[in-house]
Amino acid sequence: MSLEKRFKAIVQTSVDDNRTILIRVIVGLIFLTEGIQKFLFPGLLGTGRFLQIGFSHPTFWAYFTGSFEVLCGLFILFGLITRVVVIPLFVIMITAFITTKWPILESKGFWPMIHEYRTDFAVTLLLIYLAAYGGGKWSVDSKFIDGSTH
Repeated sequence: MSLEKRFKAIVQTSVDDNRTILIRVIVGLIFLTEGIQKFLFPGLLGTGRFLQIGFSHPTFWAYFTGSFEVLCGLFILFGLITRVVVIPLFVIMITAFITTKWPILESKGFWPMIHEYRTDFAVTLLLIYLAAYGGGKWSVDSKFIDGSTH
């Protein structure tokens, strides 16, 4: 398979779907704003938070994670290589569950954990949607499909 065909397979999206833009805006803005806050409020949401949950080298991981959240959030907002950029965001969501929600499950039980996990759960499901269906009609990805301009 040629490189061009592989790229088109990755960016393939449901070009008739007008609703995906709403999901992209939700997910993109959540990650963009969370990433920015890691830089704006390092003691609370950046380095300090990563230190609190037990990361070695918390400054590196806070800025590394924040950078990915900002960059991937922007890519999702524009619908650019949508299926690719959800992968690091999945990793972030899995890491967040393991480091912050699992300890709640162990110490307080299921209901307190599920209460704390509700937003992460919703965002993870939206990431699954974007991985499955791509960026939708109003995305940069749709411009690469068959050279069309939807």
